[in-house]
Amino acid sequence: MRLVACFGAGGILYLTPLVFHRAGLSASQVGLGLALAALAGTLGRFASGALLDRGRPCGQPVLLAAACGLGGDALLLGAQQMGGYGLGQVLIGLAGGFYWPAVELAVPLCAAPESSARGFALVRSADAAGVAAGALTGALLAQAGLLRGIYLVDMAAVLLLAGLIWRWPLPRAPRPTPRPPEQAAEPVWGWLRPLLPLLLLSVVATAIPVLMQVALPLDLVRGGLERDAQPEAISALLIGLQLGLLLLLQWPVGQALARRPVAQGLGIGLVCFSLGTGLLALSALSEAGLGVVLLALFPLALGEAAFLPIATEAVIELTPAGHGGLAMALFSQCFALSALVAPLVTGVLLDSQRHGVALWLLTSLSCAACLLLLPAISRRAHRA
Repeated sequence: MRLVACFGAGGILYLTPLVFHRAGLSASQVGLGLALAALAGTLGRFASGALLDRGRPCGQPVLLAAACGLGGDALLLGAQQMGGYGLGQVLIGLAGGFYWPAVELAVPLCAAPESSARGFALVRSADAAGVAAGALTGALLAQAGLLRGIYLVDMAAVLLLAGLIWRWPLPRAPRPTPRPPEQAAEPVWGWLRPLLPLLLLSVVATAIPVLMQVALPLDLVRGGLERDAQPEAISALLIGLQLGLLLLLQWPVGQALARRPVAQGLGIGLVCFSLGTGLLALSALSEAGLGVVLLALFPLALGEAAFLPIATEAVIELTPAGHGGLAMALFSQCFALSALVAPLVTGVLLDSQRHGVALWLLTSLSCAACLLLLPAISRRAHRA
């Protein structure tokens, strides 16, 4: 199921900026549309989390996501102006909002008696395989001059996903357990406090996949201070290469880190993100900058392979039973917040400076600063 969903999403996530760059929209307009998707995803995530914590089957929000995704793809397939693009992005954002908390919470429910950490490593491998295959399909469509075909591919994947959910329903989420009398004086949302450092860190770290989707394609086709501008097809192939590296690394890295404290995996991810985005900033300063971009793809892929499954496992470790739906909605909201802010910052910086040096350097320093949050996460995860 995850493989099918991510195959369809892979092309539209990474190549939508190129579609509407070709249609004549500015970088700021492209970023605004992606920010609208993130804002709509906020509503979808909390609605999905509320449904799950009421004991609904995990498949119900996924079917709602499928309906929204079909509508969004249909609009984006024919959109040429900002209005159609923006409305299509809102529906795509709602689809992602309904989808992610439900499928993430389903992992530990389906993984038992195996550990949830290994389950998350496995599904992230399926995600990486699907996204890489979808992005590669989009790159081939771009070379054939059929770039908008990515929306037809996603529509087919969404219909197949709905069929799989109908045939093999996902389990119900557990309801919250009654609080014992000795905890009656504690705040109802007291379970949220241990999650806050992880959520703050995740807002920064989850901006990296967003920047790979939005900023990197636009930075490559525009060129840097010394680095030449690249054709759209080359940009799409470079993105596909990074996703292919992620596919190769996800399972072995996730397996290795599943046996270690979650803070170690989070730290490895942050260091790799800081190094990779630092190299992207450096690439704009050289005529051989394309080679530096290629070099940066490895730490960026390694960072995603380390961070994403371990961060999700950390949410499970720090959340009491019965609150997993809202906890996953809040964690997934970190992706939405990053997707709201990162495209806007990307559009402003690229339109004003005409290169990505400041954007990548700011991202690198932010990831390094987040290492200061790891001790608090380590202590609380150990107690959990």
